[in-house]
Amino acid sequence: MNYAISKKVSLSDFEPYFREDYVYFGDVVNPPEESDRQTGIIWDLLSLGQGGSVLELGCGYGRITNRLAKRGAQVAGLDISPILLKEAEADAAERGVNVEYVLGDMRSLPWRDRFDAAFLWYTTFGYFDDADNETVLREAASSLRKGGRLLIDHHNRVLLLRHKLPICNVWQRNDDVRIDILSNDVLSDRSHIERIIVRDGSVRRTHLSFRQYGLSEYTRMLRSAGFETVEAYGEEGRAFTSDSSRLMVVAYK
Repeated sequence: MNYAISKKVSLSDFEPYFREDYVYFGDVVNPPEESDRQTGIIWDLLSLGQGGSVLELGCGYGRITNRLAKRGAQVAGLDISPILLKEAEADAAERGVNVEYVLGDMRSLPWRDRFDAAFLWYTTFGYFDDADNETVLREAASSLRKGGRLLIDHHNRVLLLRHKLPICNVWQRNDDVRIDILSNDVLSDRSHIERIIVRDGSVRRTHLSFRQYGLSEYTRMLRSAGFETVEAYGEEGRAFTSDSSRLMVVAYK
């Protein structure tokens, strides 16, 4: 698989990837108990409390945002997909929680100095080129009050590069199958996901690419964006090492 290293990413590139199929396999990829567990990790890492205001960038169908609202946070979620946001709103109504869902681009946020915390979860950061990715961080910083916290959850690039690639993950729901093939481009430091959906007798293929950053790069970008201190954690909020499967960065404004 060959990809243009310098291709400029537009929002329309994401449209085929984040549609009904994404929601359909959601509870297979992340079962409800796993989403509950992840919500608890986010709550702790961001030091959230009852009535605290928090923003999720790239909130998808609301599997985390609605759970945070159920815990008592004042939550807003932004996403580029009207399909996913419609699912998020329906789930919020079913859970009896109020969440402010906004259709928009994380590179241009409508909020300033509003939130106590914000987060990008489940490898939601890095979709764009370096300049636009840094714009995302500046916008996130601008949306936070003084003392606000930003959490970014991503693959640990060091560990991922040690794996033999490509990596193939398969999920099944009833007679339908989702296949994700993960590969790395070491020239651009980007990972690529080729997704194959076999559902209702048809086959659909989509592609997603994201930039892989190391801790030193995160620290540089976050400080440039206006954050004063940066902390790193591994999966579950444990100490971060080269063997951690995830890199969780918490930055303080």
